[in-house]
Amino acid sequence: MHLDVQDLRNFYYRSTLGRAAQAAIRGQLLQIWPDATNDTVAGFGFAAPLLRPYLDEARRVIALMPGPQGVMQWPAGQPNVSVLCEETNWPIETGRIDRLVVLHGLETSERPSHLLDECWRVLGPGGRAIFIVPNRGGFWARSDRTPFGYGRPYTLTQVENQLRGHQFAIEQHTAALYRLPSPRRFWLKSGAMMERVGRRLPAMMAAGVFLVEVSKQTHPQKGHMITSRAPNPIRVLEGLSNPSAEPA
Repeated sequence: MHLDVQDLRNFYYRSTLGRAAQAAIRGQLLQIWPDATNDTVAGFGFAAPLLRPYLDEARRVIALMPGPQGVMQWPAGQPNVSVLCEETNWPIETGRIDRLVVLHGLETSERPSHLLDECWRVLGPGGRAIFIVPNRGGFWARSDRTPFGYGRPYTLTQVENQLRGHQFAIEQHTAALYRLPSPRRFWLKSGAMMERVGRRLPAMMAAGVFLVEVSKQTHPQKGHMITSRAPNPIRVLEGLSNPSAEPA
């Protein structure tokens, strides 16, 4: 079940906790992809808050928002680059995307397998994607005060196995949101310190979300080539007058 775009916008842009979550996740994303010069960058779900750093340097930025969620104009004050689309049928030609970010897309999808097939389709040769999903063992997945408390949370092993099953090669993984999902002033003030300390802890125990980077995996054809020979017409005619022995 996708969340409503208005609820997502209010969380990320109008709440202190949402802006802190946006900064923490985007900081980890920029650690993995510090530069996207001349790349075509797309986001699916509600990845728009993470894409702003790439607006000036990328060849093109596209924010894809699924129909059940709804769409909003983005970025504010600039030409719109957000698009309303079918969850598993994006208006993008095959192999056109260099970098793809999926946030609030996989865990809320009713057809995750078809969605991953569509992600694989739009990525070009050497294309990379980052899937951001709630950690099943984290506090954020247990609280419905944030968007990470909805949908299906994952363990790191679960999400990586699912991605491998759809021809993605795992490149690396990291985590974010070590702070508590609380709007109280004390936890908000200590959030930055908790993010720094949390990176030294096992991600599956403390983090609110996983960020898994993958690359598009293409398999060359394997096996031996077999040439199919057409039947000899002379032998066919010969068999009419002098039938050859058939194997028992």
